[in-house]
Amino acid sequence: MISYSFTLPSLFWSKQKNRMRRDNQSRVSKFLLLGLPIQPEQQGIYYTLFLDMYLTTVLGNLLIILLIRLDSRLHTPMYFFLSHLAFTDVSFSSITAPKMLMNMQTHSQSISYAGCISQVYFFLFFGDIDSFLLTSMAYDRYVAICHPLHYTTIMSQRLCFPLVIVSWVFANALLHTLLLAHLFFCGDNTIPHFFCDLSAFLKLSSSDTSINELVILTVGVVVTTLPFVCILVSYGHIGANILRVPSTKGICKALSPCGSHLSVVSLYYGAIIGLYFFPSSRNSNDKDVIVAVLHTLVTPMLNPYI
Repeated sequence: MISYSFTLPSLFWSKQKNRMRRDNQSRVSKFLLLGLPIQPEQQGIYYTLFLDMYLTTVLGNLLIILLIRLDSRLHTPMYFFLSHLAFTDVSFSSITAPKMLMNMQTHSQSISYAGCISQVYFFLFFGDIDSFLLTSMAYDRYVAICHPLHYTTIMSQRLCFPLVIVSWVFANALLHTLLLAHLFFCGDNTIPHFFCDLSAFLKLSSSDTSINELVILTVGVVVTTLPFVCILVSYGHIGANILRVPSTKGICKALSPCGSHLSVVSLYYGAIIGLYFFPSSRNSNDKDVIVAVLHTLVTPMLNPYI
């Protein structure tokens, strides 16, 4: 009887240790990024191209920030938002581009589990800030065109600073990260992408991801769909106001401040729609990778020129 009472707990702990040992052996500690769908002999050409694009993004956006800081004539609400957008674009592009370039140069495809989680977090974080800043800039254009006499009063520092603060506060990717940390990755560790994309990352999990998908849908409505609707409403009012202008010259003058912002919005949300509303089939992921390059490298690079 005594030997049985000691044997039962020891058997229990032995099974627990064996289970923990199996979990530690089977849990994935690093992932493999397949990278871009290009031939090995073309790696050098694309490496030079993407390096030039990344350096142009960094230098161009930093130059915008410097010029806005130094030139007092640019201390207006629109340029205030633009300086924050330029900083966000540099950060957004720097999350994925350096790792992609390093992998292309060293022919190494691995990324640690912690590195992958961090990449997901900052990719979502700065992407959300971009969305909110573009919405603030659309509201600025709406006030400038539809209420020009009250522009200075409405778009004061008392409103501009809170709008930027709200952009940073509501860009909360922490919930996605915490939910990812509770998932198990015990099987395939190959991500068919050049960075740790959230949707591709979830497909590798051996756990139930239904909660993650629900959160993605809910948060996506708040940080992507609602800002996009607000931008459409702002430009709807702008368009209705411009149609009241009798002369073509007056219409062109009213539209000129909106053209650059509309171009950025089209590139930004066009890439998001292509990635998440019309994803590639399971057999081919090439289109998603190409659109992601447009989203993470091309759009931030073109912002200074637009």
